[in-house]
Amino acid sequence: MDEAAARSEIRRFLAEDVGRGDITTELTVPTGRPGTARIEAREGCVVAGIEVARWCFEELEGDLEWRPEVVDGDELRAPGILTRLSTDLGSILTIERTALNLLGRMSAIATQARRYVAAVAATPARIVDTRKTTPGLRMFERYAVRVGGASNHRFGLDDGILIKDNHIAAAGGVSEAVRRARAGAPHGLKVEVEVTDLAQLDEALSAGADAVLLDNMDVRTTTEAVQQAGGKVLLESSGGITLENVGAYAETGVDLISVGALTHSVRTIDVALELE
Repeated sequence: MDEAAARSEIRRFLAEDVGRGDITTELTVPTGRPGTARIEAREGCVVAGIEVARWCFEELEGDLEWRPEVVDGDELRAPGILTRLSTDLGSILTIERTALNLLGRMSAIATQARRYVAAVAATPARIVDTRKTTPGLRMFERYAVRVGGASNHRFGLDDGILIKDNHIAAAGGVSEAVRRARAGAPHGLKVEVEVTDLAQLDEALSAGADAVLLDNMDVRTTTEAVQQAGGKVLLESSGGITLENVGAYAETGVDLISVGALTHSVRTIDVALELE
């Protein structure tokens, strides 16, 4: 993760939460009083965001002593302490919620990614994320996906060519959409096109697509698609993928399996800060 960019976003998050000042803390906590606290996960998880949490606390004045007991990627099988910290007590209370929100969400995504990766471990297939991220949090969520062992798809619309159903409809068909994309694509940028059936797959292969996304195909049709493609293009399965069926999709021989659920519907890990 780009630390400078992440810190810039953290400052924006803190400005949103603190606004003109943390009135409660200013009224109830003596100025300059030192404090010590621990951050703990109250459930098992794959940890992600320890350094991000530290960057949050470093945004306010005061020396920070940061004593992590885990690193990103560690798997806690039960509740446990993530880190201890010492700094100005008022700063701890002001920063607490922003740091915990990021740490809890990132750990949830890393945990989910680890589960999907484990489910396809016996196959060559790779799990990748999608653009179904929270606006403003993509950098953090994509990092958490990598911590969990999965891979990132294109980061944004300027990062790759992926022709989807509406592009196909607007262009007048798979062949015409691929032709237009290939004619204008920057050197070295691959053209991927989404198809929904075997006829469209055949059209994509004939048009010279570099990669094909098999959208919402069942396992049987996906198996046929892999045989039809014959290794000529990279194949990606997407849509309707769950932990229960991802292994079956991986066994069809597809190269990538993209899973929006890595980021769009995870339940935040319960993390808390307690003063000591």
